[in-house]
Amino acid sequence: MSFSRRNFMIATGVAAASTTVLSACSSGGDSKGSGGNQVPSVTGSKAVNIAVGTKADSAGPAPEVKGAVKGGTIYSLDQFDMDHLDPAQIYVSTEICITSPILRGLTGYKIDANGGCTLVGDAATDAGTMKNGGKTWSFTLKDGMKWEDGSDVTIDDVRHTFERLFADFVTEGPRYVQQFLAGGDKYKGPYEGKHLDSIDVSGNTITFHLNEARADFNFTLAERGYSLVSKKHDTKQKYDKRPFSCGPYKIGDRQIGKSMTYVRNEHWDAKTDPIRNAYPDKYVFQFGFELVASTDRYIADQGNDQYTMSVFNEVAPERIAQVLTNPKLKQRVLTQVDTVTYYWPINMTRVKDLKVRQAINWAWPHQQLQTIRGGKATSELATTILSPVTPGYQKFDLYGTDKKPGGDPAKAKALLKEAGKLGTKLVIAYQHSDNSVKQAVAIKNALEAAGFQVVNKQVDKSTFYTQIGKIDNGYDLFAAGWSPDWPGGYSVFFPCWDGKNIGDGRSNYAQLNDPGVNKAIDAASKIADPEKANKAWGDIDRQIMELAAVVPDYHSIRNWLHGSKVGNVIFDPGNTCIAVHKVYAMK
Repeated sequence: MSFSRRNFMIATGVAAASTTVLSACSSGGDSKGSGGNQVPSVTGSKAVNIAVGTKADSAGPAPEVKGAVKGGTIYSLDQFDMDHLDPAQIYVSTEICITSPILRGLTGYKIDANGGCTLVGDAATDAGTMKNGGKTWSFTLKDGMKWEDGSDVTIDDVRHTFERLFADFVTEGPRYVQQFLAGGDKYKGPYEGKHLDSIDVSGNTITFHLNEARADFNFTLAERGYSLVSKKHDTKQKYDKRPFSCGPYKIGDRQIGKSMTYVRNEHWDAKTDPIRNAYPDKYVFQFGFELVASTDRYIADQGNDQYTMSVFNEVAPERIAQVLTNPKLKQRVLTQVDTVTYYWPINMTRVKDLKVRQAINWAWPHQQLQTIRGGKATSELATTILSPVTPGYQKFDLYGTDKKPGGDPAKAKALLKEAGKLGTKLVIAYQHSDNSVKQAVAIKNALEAAGFQVVNKQVDKSTFYTQIGKIDNGYDLFAAGWSPDWPGGYSVFFPCWDGKNIGDGRSNYAQLNDPGVNKAIDAASKIADPEKANKAWGDIDRQIMELAAVVPDYHSIRNWLHGSKVGNVIFDPGNTCIAVHKVYAMK
């Protein structure tokens, strides 16, 4: 996947989240950009702690950024527009990133001046109160929060936000809350006037009754997929194109596929918001720019491009050496080891023979693809689903990547012959971009050298995940990627590899429904001891790789170049993307 669905790191099993500190990943190299030439490594990168903040931590305004000034316009140069803006449908990191100035949830991540991260109450007065061993959670809505029309954000809006998750038009977002709330398996949403019994409202407090203990439920609610929706202004399916804001900005103009502009929401009160600073007067997000085009404009650094950054576009592979070896340019690069593993799920409903799936893994041209991406400065080759910066990671290599990073076509062809499957046709989906086209050609050549017949299919970037998320998508293999949604191994293996999460819009792209894997995921989620839980998640990783349900491709090292007059371009460890809500335009 060109940008992972979510980028967060597993800390431990469920029980570990009952403590006040959880692990998240941090770059082992220089994450703020400098003139140094050291390339950070995914393996061995350091870890930082994410604490659960107090009520005082949850009060606004957000801490001021040293040297920041108000005013001006921040621009972006990116490849594609957003497929979804309805929070219930948001599960892609670009959408999570770009909506941080307009959408607010009950909880969220507060970034300090040193890049540290704390879970706090965003729309809630604190990060929640847990009772009944984690089966009951309560959150109190802050006073003084307003929608963009000046009306109050009410507790009825909060209840409506969570009840509408069950509507049949919500297909793309996270499914945790729907799975966790008691009675959710029978509830059809609020549009016929019925409430969900497991959500109680009293005064300004909402209480969730879960069907199982979830000590990390307050982290779950920090997902953008659970940001607040105005009950009065809920336009159902149409909300996806124009959400209503209770953040510091609102959508001023949108030309789908071309641009989106944020202007100030005059009804936002900074005293209610501990997370967002709201320095620029305006954001203008511009779409339709390939990596080379945006990188060259950042290098030239002329006019409004000086005030420009990217949500998605990193340094083009063709320009990596030029940018990272130039001290002046490198000062404008945010380099960050990510928690994501990019991989290619194999459609288990279409590619049913284990030896065929194993042959795909043996033939995979890891090294060639890394070169196309820009070399070791951009990625580390993967042999596992979990990243090396993820607790629970176990180093293993079932398909010879370490010894033959260019692939082993002879081994792959021998497996196809054993299976009687020489000439097997594979239909591969990839995003329509310059870099993706180059990688698709390399993959086609490698697999055909191993005895496959390959048909490459380009899919529009802005709707890619909608297309591959369909049950009957017609593809055998597709680019994807994942990092944990919040600290807990459950948030990697349940959404992507549990048979219960197969369906249109779900993220089990491989449609893996293996009883042994399902049972192991369920068991691991209940392990109280952190070390034992981590081992269980690592064992599940190996279990899935033994089934050859996926080809792990690489672990990412991000390199974002930006204009010289964009201040405070920093990493958001909670959402693992650029902290758009913290930048400012220099005078």
